[in-house]
Amino acid sequence: MGMILDIARKARETSYKIAGLSTAAKNNALGMMAKALEEMKVEIIEANKKDIEEARKKGLKEALIERLMLNDTRVDGMIKGLSDLLDLPDPVGKGAVIKRPNGLTLLKQKVPLGVIGIIYESRPNVTSDAAGLCIKTGNSVILRGGSEAINSNKAIVKALCKGLKRANLPTSCIQLIEDTSRERIQELFKMRDYIDVLIPRGGAALIENVAKNSQISVIETGEGNCHIYIDEFADLDMAKNILINAKTSRPSVCNAVEKLLVHEKTASAFLPDALKELQGMGVEIRGCQKTQQVYPKVVPIRGEDWSAEYLDMILGVKIVKNIDEAIEHINKFGTSHSEAIVTKDYERANMFLSRVDAACVYVNASTRFTDGGEFGMGAEIGISTQKLHARGPMGLEELTTVKYLILGNGQIR
Repeated sequence: MGMILDIARKARETSYKIAGLSTAAKNNALGMMAKALEEMKVEIIEANKKDIEEARKKGLKEALIERLMLNDTRVDGMIKGLSDLLDLPDPVGKGAVIKRPNGLTLLKQKVPLGVIGIIYESRPNVTSDAAGLCIKTGNSVILRGGSEAINSNKAIVKALCKGLKRANLPTSCIQLIEDTSRERIQELFKMRDYIDVLIPRGGAALIENVAKNSQISVIETGEGNCHIYIDEFADLDMAKNILINAKTSRPSVCNAVEKLLVHEKTASAFLPDALKELQGMGVEIRGCQKTQQVYPKVVPIRGEDWSAEYLDMILGVKIVKNIDEAIEHINKFGTSHSEAIVTKDYERANMFLSRVDAACVYVNASTRFTDGGEFGMGAEIGISTQKLHARGPMGLEELTTVKYLILGNGQIR
């Protein structure tokens, strides 16, 4: 308990100091952090190689190793993510003025959340993204990555803290829990007096563990059992391109499509060609009985598959009678992440948009766009699949709350 308590206390104390930093001071820190990542790029990639080597020894799937891997391009992406934050407007201090008839003036002002804990798996770029967003919004952050990325995360945090020192900011506003044991995470769950919110990023088991056991408020993120529905009025060439992109461009991430729903009037024209191409790219197809009749070269799908987030080169396929059945299926088995329809019919598109319960609902576009960078937010701290206090990709705005400042001249009630 001692180590976690010490980290949490330092984060809380520091949060009061950095909450009032000017935008210029925060941007200076972000610039120094980006520069330090560039200077330590070789060290970061070498540390990552140790994690990759260990992951292969443990027999991790290649899809998970792909999430874990860092190279020049990905470290450059982390650097760019920090640099891009410089140009984004700082939400802290923004607000509205409300004048009351009794002469009171109310200022509804955006302020930092305070101390944010991030619990995540595999992807070490989350370390840099989360830290950058928290610094820009004046929050302290406690990072608890997975054991599979511990060497990478240590090297990244070392670089970020190097940047903070150059900017004359306390390094305790970015802290990494280096002990990745279960005992430490259970201790973290009890730090309600010091941590304002926990954000889990990872698979269903991680998110469920945090949501069920944390005494701290939780924003659930990440799990993506995403669907694409091919309507009877779809442009089939467009549909195939969208499907291939959503499944194969990066199958290990939460905005990749996991299930394909196809209108029965479109199935014969669409599925044989599309599924053959996907199989040629290495995708395993698991299909319902009707799918097997239209395209026999598939694995029969099991009932539990409909709820599964594969994060792999696997696609579940179901032929549906109509758009109503598609929407009902999505609302039953989806994870409120990202859902898409491909159609040329305006009314059906609107029906899908209004009735599907998800953070992001697409018409004629790939689910892979659900991303803070793609939405113009810079990096993201996660994709919220719940409705409070944020939903969808969480950028700078979502890392603030409000404070009311009331100015009077002697009013009493």
